[in-house]
Amino acid sequence: MPRLCANLSMLFTELDFLQRFEAASHAGFKGVEYLFPYDFSCAQIKEQLEANGLTQVLFNLPAGDWAKGERGIACHPDRVEEFRAGVDLAIAYAKVLGNTQVNCLAGIRPEGIEEAVIEKTFVDNLRYAADKLEVEGIGLVMEMINTLDIPGFYLNTTRQALAIRENVGSRNLSLQYDIYHMQIMEGDLARTLEKNLPAIGHVQLADNPGRHEPGTGEINYAFLFRHLDRLGYQGWVGCEYKPLTTTEAGLGWLKTHNVI
Repeated sequence: MPRLCANLSMLFTELDFLQRFEAASHAGFKGVEYLFPYDFSCAQIKEQLEANGLTQVLFNLPAGDWAKGERGIACHPDRVEEFRAGVDLAIAYAKVLGNTQVNCLAGIRPEGIEEAVIEKTFVDNLRYAADKLEVEGIGLVMEMINTLDIPGFYLNTTRQALAIRENVGSRNLSLQYDIYHMQIMEGDLARTLEKNLPAIGHVQLADNPGRHEPGTGEINYAFLFRHLDRLGYQGWVGCEYKPLTTTEAGLGWLKTHNVI
């Protein structure tokens, strides 16, 4: 069965952030991911990883002012220098925490900018980040996000992401395939995963509708887990869902799906 990592930005949120590592370990997870580490020192997070025997799997490049609704800056022509500084910061954290992948959020499409300029900015930023990360042995993934949860988000479908990846032309750039987002945007999950598995560097999950745990919605996760095994997927699957009630109650699916 796939290796699952807990998304600490979604799970165990009743606890302070640094307490969530221990809770994830006690729940049976071997790895963790989350949105950003930058509010804490590398040493604080590293201590929690080592104390709880956890692998740091993934976090995002700095993505602007999250509290004010920004969801990435990689497609913003006026923020290229800020983006590049963020790449340096992410590298510094990844080298200490040991994760070998970071995710780039494209951001919400800026108003009043021609589409060609937005695309070029995104491609150029991805190429810059992929090249610089590759020197450090760190992979880059980019995430497609549905337009219902984040209206105006620039990167929305597998097809668009594959075209951008080809344009970037870096072997160090892959797709982050979030099953929840792609169920909303395109469906046909099993065939899309199979067709594009070589280009997929990370997978995330949540059920639809509601973005809750598997078993609460329409997606057949028992089948998809077996499908990923048949395909030989070797990466992690991030549990990036909002528990329907509490985190503890929302972990029952792990046993019913035989994944922990």
